[in-house]
Amino acid sequence: MNTSSVSKGCFVFKPSSKKRKRTVGIDEYFVDGNDDCGNGRERFNICQKLWEKIKMDTEILQDELNEKILESLLDFIKKCTLSFQSRTDDWASRMRASEIPTAALVLGVNVPDHDMTFQSLSDLLKNSVTPFSVSVQAKECTALKNLMQRVLERLMGVGVSVEEDEEDSGIHLPQKRVSCSISVLCQWYKTVTKKHAMKSPDKTCSENGFLQSPPIVVIFKDFEAFNPRVLQDFILICNRYIHELPLIFVFGIATSPSTVQHVLPHSVSSLLCIELFQSLSCTQHLATVIDKLILTSQFPFKLTGKVLQVLVSIFLYHDFSVRNFVKGLQLALLEHFHSQPLSVLCCKKQEARHNAQKLSHKDVEMVRQLPSFMRYVETQEPQEQVQLLTSDDHVKEVCQMLLKGLRKYHKNYYPILRCLHSLTASLPKYPLGKQIRELHISCLEKNVWETNEYESAMQLLRLLAKDELVAALRKCADILKPGKTKKMKSALQQLEDYIIRFEQLDGMSIETLSGEEITSPGKDLQKKTDLFQLQKTLLEMKGSRRTKKMSPFEILRNETLDFIDGLVRSHLTPPELQPLNEVCYYSSSGVLRRHLNATPRTSIQTALSHPFYFLQNESLKTDAGTVSSAAPDICIVYKLHLECGRLINLYDWLEAYATVVSAAEGKDPDAEDYGKVDELKHARFIQSVSELEFLGFVKSTKQKTDHVARLTWGGC
Repeated sequence: MNTSSVSKGCFVFKPSSKKRKRTVGIDEYFVDGNDDCGNGRERFNICQKLWEKIKMDTEILQDELNEKILESLLDFIKKCTLSFQSRTDDWASRMRASEIPTAALVLGVNVPDHDMTFQSLSDLLKNSVTPFSVSVQAKECTALKNLMQRVLERLMGVGVSVEEDEEDSGIHLPQKRVSCSISVLCQWYKTVTKKHAMKSPDKTCSENGFLQSPPIVVIFKDFEAFNPRVLQDFILICNRYIHELPLIFVFGIATSPSTVQHVLPHSVSSLLCIELFQSLSCTQHLATVIDKLILTSQFPFKLTGKVLQVLVSIFLYHDFSVRNFVKGLQLALLEHFHSQPLSVLCCKKQEARHNAQKLSHKDVEMVRQLPSFMRYVETQEPQEQVQLLTSDDHVKEVCQMLLKGLRKYHKNYYPILRCLHSLTASLPKYPLGKQIRELHISCLEKNVWETNEYESAMQLLRLLAKDELVAALRKCADILKPGKTKKMKSALQQLEDYIIRFEQLDGMSIETLSGEEITSPGKDLQKKTDLFQLQKTLLEMKGSRRTKKMSPFEILRNETLDFIDGLVRSHLTPPELQPLNEVCYYSSSGVLRRHLNATPRTSIQTALSHPFYFLQNESLKTDAGTVSSAAPDICIVYKLHLECGRLINLYDWLEAYATVVSAAEGKDPDAEDYGKVDELKHARFIQSVSELEFLGFVKSTKQKTDHVARLTWGGC
């Protein structure tokens, strides 16, 4: 549009509704330019359903794990409230009445998970115990006035003024502001409780289920992060009003209960009646989450060994946060359904069969290119191979059959995995790992029965006494009972037969049992705990068995363990050997590590050196070591500074920048104004240098006039 004006001005042109940018739906991010639109939306819907199911199960699991400790906390708060209302005149009661009831809640170092626990606690308190519950954090309570202000504001629901600075309040409410003091809180509490008492004078509880004098619960979420002096002053002030206000404190502790003694001196901690509450450890929490979400055939989406190892490593070596572990699982789910077009088959049985029948020719070609499907084709007869490579309808039928086999594989895999872990988890040195996730990762990556650790575990199992072996077999039978496949039912029946045969050994004759004691050196092994002696005894037993006659117990024990070994070899094969495993298994561990365990410096250097990596603009593609003239200013300036030494001349740097930018503008190199510095280029250069200085690549120096010092070396 053209406008004419006598003087310069700003003209606004509203775009027409036809040219307005269309809002892109979330599901359209799953649709690439060459992809089938319907397939992309179906993948998004399947991904969303799976994630909602995982999220719901995670929340239920979180509530179940916190249920015990939260119930203990509620009982403690109720007991303290009742004791406050029924105080007697004996000496012990008077001493206890001068102390503030305090719950020291040890949650562990997994700080990101604490918010969920405190939120659940606050909801339970407000639903069943007291409406007067407030949570505070150290970052908003740097001084005593801030702490008092936050507590009063969140309890009374009005603005609270302080003497020195009224702008510190983060809550601006239209109600009248009151002064910041505990005495004001006492008057407010008496007024509120009196109103509730007038409504129900003859009842011990009000209409909503609260007591007539509900307690005031103050939750310190991150106790260690608080200023010790602020906490000490707040406790001393509150203790003076303990006879008027039923105060109860909850300390959220991440490290150790002894932190209370380190933060509070004895003169202050003696004013608190502290009771300790210990939550479930984060490693146990993680084991439960993995057991419910990953080691199950309920969810068709699976992780390969390397991907699971990345998530577990980030958990163990960074934050111990189960919440972040579940977020990593969500990212893997999203990446799998976004990057794998055939993930449309990663769903429940009926839906997968329906989607397999609707596969397009392009999808069938992608199925034929899968490595697992190519291996499957190679094992078939020549006539079947021709059908698989030429007939799309036949491939669709075979896909349905292979998906059914993959589901059966999972239904057999997890029970046998649990049985093997149950047998080996109590062995010395834990040859196959202490946690079931370690055994699971080993089974995902290789044939576990070919490892030295598995051979060592089987040798140790062949030394178990009868009672220990029978108890372990009973646990395995309990694990196999929920199995619904024919193979699991058959395995359970055979295992129960072996248990009955072991029990029948109790009726053997004394001569046979005495012979068993003579020929079996297993009893003597229990006295030897040294690893060298254990290996020596195993070698002696191996040699002696060639000459000595084995007892009936040893024969039955070896037969039983051979049966277990056969189950392992049949059902714990790596999933990569299963046809169409790429449909359900996410294997891009590098992508997951790059997103979850990012390195900021490397990412910044990559963005400045190769802007095409992030911007995906074709005009930014260049050869290694060169810079595109169309690149952003900061990228051009960064590339030019890599060619300089320790000190960079600003004028030379500006001249080089102007030359590159002039080429981007398409000016004639032979023109007189080519490479000349104008005001706009000068301003853009100054801004880019300032940004590099902010990122830490250069800094100003007094060693030389009009120079800056380079700070990084060996960059991209």
